[in-house]
Amino acid sequence: MDKQIRNIVFDFGGVIVDLGKERTLESFGALGVDVSGFVGTYGQGGPFAGLETGETAPDVFCREVARLAVAPGGQTEAPLSSERICEAWNRMLVRIPPRRLEALLRLRERYRLFLLSNTNSIHWDYAAAGEDFFGWNGHSPEDFFERIFLSYELHLLKPGEAIFRRLLDEAGLCPVETLFIDDSTANCAAAERLGLRVFCPKEADDWMPLFM
Repeated sequence: MDKQIRNIVFDFGGVIVDLGKERTLESFGALGVDVSGFVGTYGQGGPFAGLETGETAPDVFCREVARLAVAPGGQTEAPLSSERICEAWNRMLVRIPPRRLEALLRLRERYRLFLLSNTNSIHWDYAAAGEDFFGWNGHSPEDFFERIFLSYELHLLKPGEAIFRRLLDEAGLCPVETLFIDDSTANCAAAERLGLRVFCPKEADDWMPLFM
């Protein structure tokens, strides 16, 4: 690793946490809801879009998704519970392998670590405390990162320039001393235009050898 790097900014989905898009599509399908046109790897549409920007509250999101449920005969089914909808949506998050969490704890001894994610409150609440996620071994997200920047709280999305500037300004980061790790080429290109060093892994574990 370049000795000039003092700060590392991580993406969440596909870099820290393993994602399972097909899992969530199947789970919604079992509820009678086709969300294939809304759920993407790097961005969401329909009722899911407002969730990531914080413009749509979780209860409103659940009502909107429930209205999409249609029986085979075309008649609307009884409203789905918010619990079942959130469970289906959280199936997108598979787990964070302990090896990645251990790597983050080691890196935090040498670098300033940050998280910058396009995510939503339903996913974040699930991952923040879950034993297969940041709740591993009694930890919390703050054990791994100095600051956490989330799209639904900031009302900003990557690859928009504003969210990167917010990160740099609030954390007091010098771009040339900062490595940004994200599996989206668009997000990496946006960060690079602002002077950050970037690494775009093809697989979630690809960033780990950088620091061995």
